[in-house]
Amino acid sequence: MGAIPISGPPMSSSLLNGLNPEQLAAVTLPAVPALILAGAGSGKTRVLTTRIAWLLSTGQVSPQGILAVTFTNKAAKEMLTRISAQLPINARSLWVGTFHGLCNRLLRLHWRDAGLPQAFQILDSADQLAAIKRLLKALNIDDEKYPPRDLMHFINANKEEGRRAHEVESWDDYTRQLKQLYEEYERQCRREGVVDFAELLLRSYELLRDNAPLRQHYNARFRYILVDEFQDTNRLQYRWLKLLAGKTDPLNRALGKVDTATGETIPEAAVFAVGDDDQSIYAFRGANVGNMRDFESDFAVQTVIRLEQNYRSHGNILDAANALITHNRGRLGKNLWTEECAGDPIRVFEAASDFEEAQFVVDEVRQLNREGQALSDMAVLYRSNAQSRVLEHALFQAGLPYRVYGGLRFFERQEIKHALAYLRLIANVEDDNALLRVINFPVRGIGNRTLELLGETARGTGTSIWQAACSGGAGRSAAAVGRFVQLIEGMRAQADGLSLPELVQLAIEQSGLLEFYRNDKEGQDRLENLEQLVSAAARFVQDNEDSVVDFLAQASLEAGEHEAAPGQDALQLMTVHAAKGLEFHAVFLTGVEEGLFPHDNSINDPQSIEEERRLAYVAITRARRRLYISLAQSRMLHGQTRFSIASRFLSEIPEDLLKWLNRGYAPAAMPARKPEKAAPEHGMRVGASVAHPKFGTGVVIDYDGTGKGANVQVNFGAAGVKWLALDYAKLTLVS
Repeated sequence: MGAIPISGPPMSSSLLNGLNPEQLAAVTLPAVPALILAGAGSGKTRVLTTRIAWLLSTGQVSPQGILAVTFTNKAAKEMLTRISAQLPINARSLWVGTFHGLCNRLLRLHWRDAGLPQAFQILDSADQLAAIKRLLKALNIDDEKYPPRDLMHFINANKEEGRRAHEVESWDDYTRQLKQLYEEYERQCRREGVVDFAELLLRSYELLRDNAPLRQHYNARFRYILVDEFQDTNRLQYRWLKLLAGKTDPLNRALGKVDTATGETIPEAAVFAVGDDDQSIYAFRGANVGNMRDFESDFAVQTVIRLEQNYRSHGNILDAANALITHNRGRLGKNLWTEECAGDPIRVFEAASDFEEAQFVVDEVRQLNREGQALSDMAVLYRSNAQSRVLEHALFQAGLPYRVYGGLRFFERQEIKHALAYLRLIANVEDDNALLRVINFPVRGIGNRTLELLGETARGTGTSIWQAACSGGAGRSAAAVGRFVQLIEGMRAQADGLSLPELVQLAIEQSGLLEFYRNDKEGQDRLENLEQLVSAAARFVQDNEDSVVDFLAQASLEAGEHEAAPGQDALQLMTVHAAKGLEFHAVFLTGVEEGLFPHDNSINDPQSIEEERRLAYVAITRARRRLYISLAQSRMLHGQTRFSIASRFLSEIPEDLLKWLNRGYAPAAMPARKPEKAAPEHGMRVGASVAHPKFGTGVVIDYDGTGKGANVQVNFGAAGVKWLALDYAKLTLVS
């Protein structure tokens, strides 16, 4: 579609300088609903801000007639800054912000109509969880049967679907109880005059849905609605946008299209939806990529503009991304291209192990840095947070400064610090810091007052808090403190004779950490990190003495040293999810193996595989000039060596775009190759009876590896099925 004629102040034409034809067409569209398919690196932020500036400078709308929605406060601030630089206007007059920010603004203006106190307060996630815990305690509800975090997810998920407590279907006693707790939570929030994040959007949606005069006012006011990252909207956000735009809502409630005050017909707003269905990677947060197709039909969209010219990456990188994403079905479709040269091929390295992979990354980063490339313009990406452990260890050994973007370094993560605290207590019960960290985690009913009493007793007697706890003088929580003491003493008694990895596993299991994170709907990453801690212990034993004290010392050293100082040049480490929206000169995409990327959880679900492929597409398009893809034939998982095959995603990239750095070591047929099982020279064949000092007797049901890497899988009956490394498991054959 061509651009419409430009009229208005001279500055309006200068705004359009440097736009490519598709960008120009999008910026100068008339007042019609439009879908802008903006590929990675195609300048969508410039298009959005220039569109707003052009509408204002040509006099088509006043600042009060524009509503622009972003997904982060950072994006909203950047948009306002750019608009202010282009036009001499007061940015505050524009309604630009996140969904939550705009809903808050709406509710502050119409608090009485929304049924809220004027000074209502907003609960962040931590405040909401605390409020739910307080509710359960007041109602004397068992928080083990109804974990507070699970209840919070239940409430928020229903709110994000637009369901109040009375609208929730209950099909068994458990969900009926959850529904009642949701109702009690709503009453508590009303009584205290507070709203959570999910409530901001739901209350705002209900306000517009149920108040026709107010809805018509905003329908008439906002003539242009612009939405960034449209592929990340959830169902309720889309319904909210439809109400503001003057569309019939999904409940088929009749919306007045005539202003009740003037009798004039209210036109629908021109919705300018900018998004990329190929970068929809937040289904786990409720994002519904189907909203883009619904938008086309609901708004009878006649104008779809594809921004395909990429200003970020060299041609080979874009060709790889295009080839990969074509394997997804039902795409709206686009093909990225660039005026830049083809650039370097994509470098592929297949390592023998994850440790060799990490060393390869370190060596390449060092070389690029020696050539003058800043560390901060290089990124190491991984599918799972737990993968960072091996990478961080290699960087620590090499003395290379790094930062974990959007997260914590491995040994700083909550679950790791908890597990290490239990290990510290097993090694030394006099460690007050370790004791205070975990005495009530997972929750055991030991409150702050009890801890104060224990501290007073310890100071008064000149002993440790552990000694005070053993004395039993801890007020009403004495029984709970006693159970904690028994727990630690029990673990210490079992520790004798266990290898370091087995000791780490013991601490994770018997402390309750494993069960706690299994019951947490967002605990998958934390579970993987705990499993990686067992792997770290196994690796430590291979290189050092089998000593828990030495392992704890090494963990402290890695946590405390080589932390990049503020402003210091440092390598960027992050998950692929965290990398969205960023770009780097060089990108290292690691762990490109089946079961890791794509993730195990997605293997049997075609829709999940497509989201994993979109995630890989996002990872590839972060690179400007150099892209490295690495994989490992074996990887330490759960404390044991596992063999891997290359990810299907690697085979979906044309071979002529790839440069195998160790081609003789990684044949082209690698993606289809299966690892061969080693012969059991150790004699522990399937069916053999074995004995273990902790788990008792069992039967070998599988084995892999050779030499020091040999592992066996044993069914110990009541103790469960476990993989054990023969090099340190103290496993013996039973004749």
